[in-house]
Formats: sequence, C-alpha cells, structure tokens
Amino acid sequence: MSALGTSPERSDADAKLRGQAVFGADLSKTGMLWAALARSPVAAGHLRAIDPVPALRIDGVLEVVTAADVPDWRTGVIVSDTPMLAADYVAYEGEPVAIVVAESRAAAEAGARSVAVDIEPVEPVSTPEQALAPGARLVHPEWNRFAVAGGADIGRNGNVVAEVVHDPGDLDEAFAAADFVVEGTYRTPRQYQAHLEPKMALATYESGRYTIEVSHQYPFRLRDRVAQILGVAPSAVRVVGHHIGGGFGAKLDVSLEAFAALLAQRYRRPVRMQHTALEERLAAPCRANAITAVRSAVRRDGTILATDVEIVSDSGAYANNGPALSSIPMFVFGSIYRVGTARIWTRNVYTNTAPTGAYRGVNGPWLVFANERHMDAIADALGRDRREFRLASLARDGDLMRNGQPLEQVSILREAFDHVDDLSGWQDAGAGELRGVGQAAAIWLTNPMPGHATVKLNEDGTATVITSATENGSGAVATGLRQIAAEALGLATDQVTVTMPDTDATGYDAGSQGSRTTHVVGRAIADASAEVRSQVLDRASQMLEAAPEDLVITDGVVSVAGVPTASVTLGQVAQSVTWTEGPIAAGASYVTPTPPHDPLCATGMLIKGWPTPTYHLHQAEVSVDAVTGQVTVDRYIVCQEVGRAVHPDAITGQIQGGVAQGLGFALSERVDLDHGRYVQRTFKQHGLPLAADVPRVEAIVMEHADPAGPFGAKGAAEPPVVPVAAAVANAVAHAIGAPVDVLPITPEAVLDALERAQ
Repeated sequence: MSALGTSPERSDADAKLRGQAVFGADLSKTGMLWAALARSPVAAGHLRAIDPVPALRIDGVLEVVTAADVPDWRTGVIVSDTPMLAADYVAYEGEPVAIVVAESRAAAEAGARSVAVDIEPVEPVSTPEQALAPGARLVHPEWNRFAVAGGADIGRNGNVVAEVVHDPGDLDEAFAAADFVVEGTYRTPRQYQAHLEPKMALATYESGRYTIEVSHQYPFRLRDRVAQILGVAPSAVRVVGHHIGGGFGAKLDVSLEAFAALLAQRYRRPVRMQHTALEERLAAPCRANAITAVRSAVRRDGTILATDVEIVSDSGAYANNGPALSSIPMFVFGSIYRVGTARIWTRNVYTNTAPTGAYRGVNGPWLVFANERHMDAIADALGRDRREFRLASLARDGDLMRNGQPLEQVSILREAFDHVDDLSGWQDAGAGELRGVGQAAAIWLTNPMPGHATVKLNEDGTATVITSATENGSGAVATGLRQIAAEALGLATDQVTVTMPDTDATGYDAGSQGSRTTHVVGRAIADASAEVRSQVLDRASQMLEAAPEDLVITDGVVSVAGVPTASVTLGQVAQSVTWTEGPIAAGASYVTPTPPHDPLCATGMLIKGWPTPTYHLHQAEVSVDAVTGQVTVDRYIVCQEVGRAVHPDAITGQIQGGVAQGLGFALSERVDLDHGRYVQRTFKQHGLPLAADVPRVEAIVMEHADPAGPFGAKGAAEPPVVPVAAAVANAVAHAIGAPVDVLPITPEAVLDALERAQ
C-alpha cells in the first residue's frame, strides 16, 4: 500500500495531547539568569539619557545593559539599518533601549519597567502617505550609510526603503485608445500573526561557542543573524530547535536570541528571555499595511488594454524583508488575468511604527484583494457577469508573467471554476436581499530556498531522516516528510523518524516558510532515499543471489519479484553490511531552479521568478444585516491545486486554518495605529475570529503532479489565506450594491456603504 495519499497519525500527536512535547516555554537550566528589555514608550524621539538606578534597586536585578555595552554596528536581513539597542534616537514604540539582567523573571521584568528612559519626543511619521509627503521628516537621516546585502540596487531614497519599477513605456497609447477607464484605490491594514506561544530564547556560552535553544521557524537564518549581530563566525553559533507553538512567519528572524547570547557570554551562565503578551504585539513583524491604486484601460468588448498599478507598503521603522517582498506584485498583476500592457510601481517605505515582516502568504492577501476587487469593478462597469468576465479574461498557457516567465499550467484555473460551479451553481449562489457571492483566484509560489536531508537505514530496518526542517504545525514534518521517505524506501510511515532541528548536526535548511517543506525538503529526502534504496538493493542482491533490478521492496521486506519466498528484511540487510561495508545512509540537497525570466524586466527586483506555482479559486457566500451591518459568511468553497496530496487530511486542515485567518483579515481583525502606537494591545481587542465566526469550509483538492516535486507534490500551506479577503469583499459588495475597497469590512463600514448607496 502506498504511503502517499493517506492520512496517518502525526508523530508528535501523542506527546502534544499529553502535554509532554517540549516547547520553548518549557526550557530551563540550572543557574539560569533572566533578562528583559526596556523599550521605548514613544514612537519617535531623541534618546537623551537612560537612568538604571530605579531598576538596580529591585531585589535580584544584577545589571542594566545599554547601547554603550553592546556591538555598535547595524544589521539586517537585506538592509543593515537596525541597531542592537537604540543609542541616539528611537524609531518606534517598543524599540529596545536597554536590557535588564536578573536572577528571576519577575525581577527582570520589574526592572525593565523601572528603567528611567529620557526621550525628547518628535512628531512621528505615522503613515506611508506622511513618509512620502514633500518635506517629510526622515525616519533615518543617515539612511544612505546603511549597507545593502550584496550591494544590490533596490531604489532606496530617504524614507523609501525599496522601489521596484516595471514600466514598458507604452501605457499612454493604450489609455488613449480605451473606451473607458476604471480606477480604484484599495487600502488594507496590518495583520498580527497571533501565535499562542511567545518568542523566547535560552542561550549558553561555552568554549568560545554560543548555543541557543528556541522555538523558531528558521534555525539557520537565526544562526546567521545572531552571528551578524555579535560579529562572530556563523560556526560559533549553534541553534537547537524545539516544538513551535505557532509562528505564521513571526518566528523567521531574530528577536531575543542575540541579547540572550551576548549576556550568556558576559555572565558565563545560561540566560533566558521571553516576551510578555504586550511585547509580542509591540514587536510583532505584522503583515504590512498597504495602499494599492489600480487603473485600467478597457474596451467595450471587455478587452483590458493596459493596467497601471501603484503600491505603497509600510516597512515600519526598519527594512526587515520588505525590499524582497516588494517584488511580489510583479507575479500577481497580469498572471491570473490578461490585463494588457502593465506598469507596476511598488514602494516600501519607512515609518515610525513597528517593523512589518512575514505573515503567511506574504503580501498576497492584500494584492489579490486589490486585483480581484478591480476585476469586479471592471465587470460592473461593463455590465457583465463577474464570473463570465473572469473566465473570458483568464490568462492562457504560454502567456508571460510581468517578469517574462511563461505560465505553463494556468489553465488549471479554468478547471477550478468548473469544479466550484459544479458544487455551487454561480447563478443560484447569493440570491436574495442583502445576500451576495464573490469569487477570487490566485496563483501562488512554492518557496524554492535550499533544503538538505540525510536518510539512514537503521539496523532494525527503520529509517531516520536527519534535517533541520521545522514543524510549524502544518504536519509537513510530522507526517509529510515521513510519508515521502516511507514511500521511497518501502516502509510504513510509522517506521520513519525525523530529527529535531540542530544547525550543528544537519545541512542547511531554509525553514518553515512559503510552503516549501514538503516540496523542497521532501525532494531532498526522496533523492537521498533513492540512493539508500540503491544501496539496499545492491547489497540484498548479493544475499538473495539475484540482480538488483529483479528486486522489490514492500513493507520493509526485499524480495525477488514474483518469488516472495526469496526475501530478506531491511533490518537483515542493514545488519549484514554494517560490520562489513558500513552503515547504509545517504544525503541530498535541493534548491528549486529559478524559472526562465527576463532579468531586465524591472529595477529593484530581488525575487526574480515564481517557482512551482499552484492555482486556487475561492468562493464566498454572505448575508448582511441591514440594521447592524454585520456580515455573516454563510458558505465558503475552496478549490486548491497541490500537485500531489501527500496527506489529504493535513491539506484540508491547512485550507480550513487559512480561511479562518483570511476571514479575520477581511472582517474583524484590527491592528490600528494612532501616531505610530498600536491601539489594540490585547487578544480581546484584536478581533480574532472565533469558531462560531467560521463556516464549514468545503474543500476541493486538485492534483496536477509537478515533475520536480517529490512524487509530484507542491506546496500547500500558504495559499489558503491568499484569496479569502478578496472573495469575501466581492461577496459583500455584491450583497450591498456598493464598493468595498477598504479592509477590514466592519459593521460600521458596511452601514456607511449602505447609506452612500441609497
């Protein structure tokens, strides 16, 4: 029986159910110190003085460390703009200004609250519009001294962190030939990852090396970033991963780890740090807020002659990964639908707010929201049925994305429309007063970044996969990688074990991000397993006196094809050769190749291609209460293409969870800023959807095998969140007969729209 296409139990299920799984919050060491950060209470200002005396009076507080005591260089993933501790000025509320070291957590946190920080406030640059206004104050006056990784030209200028420009130069002619022009501006807020486990770090220092134990999505990046901040070689840092209590992108970069490591060296004692619930919000790398303006030149027959897109996204006070994410609009506009010639201008800007970052489906939810709301607006202007207009406008196989990359399987989207229509007829859906239906399509990538795995056949016939791939809750490691190894080796899934991350013990892995684990690490495991299988067959052929090509492996037994009695177990093979030829093991690495593209398609572009794309269609049916403005999602359908469904139940779970997050982004979640300071500061205020707010999600899984994927698999975890807000907004707009171009779609916003529509 194949290990693929089944839904075996997760390897971590029993330990998690019994409370035996070790998360970061469970870690402790004898003699451990605690540390906590004193943070800026204002969004912008000149740092005049720090008085440690009030903190030092607290029993158990040992020291208050300031910028004078730590490395004074700036670092960053792409732009080296971030100090370890603020020295001269603070750029956002919550920026670290000092570290309090103590014998207990209570003392450390009390000390951090007691540090007297003297800041001369200045008016913060609170919004992207303010950042770009003529004469705007520079968030970082010294911006042009910040180094960029690899010396890349990303279009930096003042408050502009990065700029990506794709301009074919022939838009004016197309707009002049249009019968009419459709314009829209789409505004989207930040979104907080809302993972339950706070960020933490436990660091030790011994024999010139740092060891950091964490719950982290990307141990190797963490290793490299801690080394960068401390000014040491990456090999001087070891990162050991534990179970992760949620991340969704928030645990991809450094947070507390470098502070803990520095103090562990300073005191020669273990040092532990952990965010409070408020710190999680103040320092969260939320999904970026953005403004997307789209203008299209349209003929009466529905042909879109040209599209002009202008985007401004908020990086917050530091660059983080914003410069890379600024490339993503190039793969959204003009990839799903034929939009004619297109100019795409994206700017990522500094503001005096907490730095934004990665959240599941980076930038996708708000880009698809703008793209799909605009398609509805064009259909309405034409007087066309919205579904029919989408089908007429769909891209075709062989069309080129804005980067020159050919679309090879985009016709899958047409299949998705058919599947959804079969399940819920478009004409019948959304019928009735203040009821509506909306659709949204997406093409999403599978992150290509490198992965490595070593597969070894144990002497009892089981297998161990050694990798630093991280289990972030999706089941990609706890089930998917085990299933891939089992399928390749002829084992049952429960006979395969995958190790926990350890940067000293494994090859490089790019972590849990971008739906890459099953596809990239799975491919490395499949390749390594193929080599292990070859070694097994070669050695078993000697034991069975048969040619390797005549042997088959089934359920852990090697036998001669057609002669099942002539057999040996995998354990017998492993035992027989361990003491004569050595253990059976193999390692393999994989990086998805960059697709063919035009390297000169745009300036400032860091993400060059859209590898291993998957195809998706969502449909939402809603009803609106005319008195309260409350939106209820009555039905939600997802049609998702996954390559090969390795673990169907896990994929369904990812779809359900992604839709829930998308509904929060669309309808209820609030991450508002007032003069640079977060307004919502608790889970209760945040507006996360509850179980009663999420309808049953009907999932249709399409399989179109990827030749490069492990047994055809592609990524599956990120895409479910991407089209949700767009589908819901289109449904609400249909229900109330008025545009819905701002998120979240609160009851107040609905009532305002209804009043304007009268």
